[in-house]
Amino acid sequence: MNAPTLPVISMTALESESGLAELRRAASDVGFFYLVDHGISHESQQDYLRLSREFFQLSVQQKQSVDMIHSPHFRGYNAMGSEMTAGRLDAREQFDWMNEEQAIPDSALSQPWQKLIGPNLWPTSMPGLKPSLTKLQDQLSDITVNLLQRLCASLGVEAHALDHTIGKQPYTHAKLIRYPGQHRPQQGVGAHKDPGYLTLVMQDEQSGLKVERNGQWIAVEPIPGAFVVNIGELLELASNGFLKATNHKVESPKQGVERYSIAFFMAAQLSATVPVLSLPDELSARASGPSADPNNPLLTDVGNNVLKGRLRSHTHVTRRYYCQQTARTLLANSFAQLPINDICSECTI
Repeated sequence: MNAPTLPVISMTALESESGLAELRRAASDVGFFYLVDHGISHESQQDYLRLSREFFQLSVQQKQSVDMIHSPHFRGYNAMGSEMTAGRLDAREQFDWMNEEQAIPDSALSQPWQKLIGPNLWPTSMPGLKPSLTKLQDQLSDITVNLLQRLCASLGVEAHALDHTIGKQPYTHAKLIRYPGQHRPQQGVGAHKDPGYLTLVMQDEQSGLKVERNGQWIAVEPIPGAFVVNIGELLELASNGFLKATNHKVESPKQGVERYSIAFFMAAQLSATVPVLSLPDELSARASGPSADPNNPLLTDVGNNVLKGRLRSHTHVTRRYYCQQTARTLLANSFAQLPINDICSECTI
């Protein structure tokens, strides 16, 4: 087994004060940690990763039948070179799915983020994919909601302090990801922070994920059965910067090697506004406010915070569905103060 390069947190230890203290240290000092004893066995994880490999082994035509270009809600398949991070193309292919919902007609939209709401795209050639990934989505949703409540408790506030932002079900976004081998080191996915509350990553045996710490990039070696967890921007906002959303990236594997992972992102409901928690004086004194990036400002309204990332990452979908006059007007009203003219050169807002 690989040696841990991040703190290791046991889910079963989070009922104790010492366990909560370890969780608080990991989330505030690093913003990343391994999670064990979470209830999904290593064997089950391997089954999901095998299912992921099966999807990516489908023919080009079968995968293109669920290409994201068919979804104004940013669901479905992305071939190599279809997603951008930090302005550069990523060397990976992936399949995205989110909460299964009914789309809102354009005529009824009052906020641009409402266009994110809609159904997923599922390949007819893999009828077992939808029930399997929906089950995984439910399992990971339960884990992240529980973990969010434990994090609140670790901060000395009521465990359910953020439950009202989640409602009956959190907003979730998940990806099957394949990183093909490259002749030379390449951006599998560029340096970034995640926009939600929490992210869980299921890794295969190949390394590649790296976390920025004290100006250095630390490799997050896979540990069998452990999820990698990172704090998202919404938790950094809610804790006034006490908890850290940390830059991370993935480097492509070497030629002849493939890397598979499954990433799960949990956030508040898109309609929610994230509150700033009233931390105890000792912790509040150590909260320096959320990080500020003029090119990527954090927004307390969840829907727009999520949407700006989608618009920048998948510009081909943006051009097809968000450049019409109705969508452009909504975007201009919501993002008037943001530098988003990098989204689409053909329809600068």
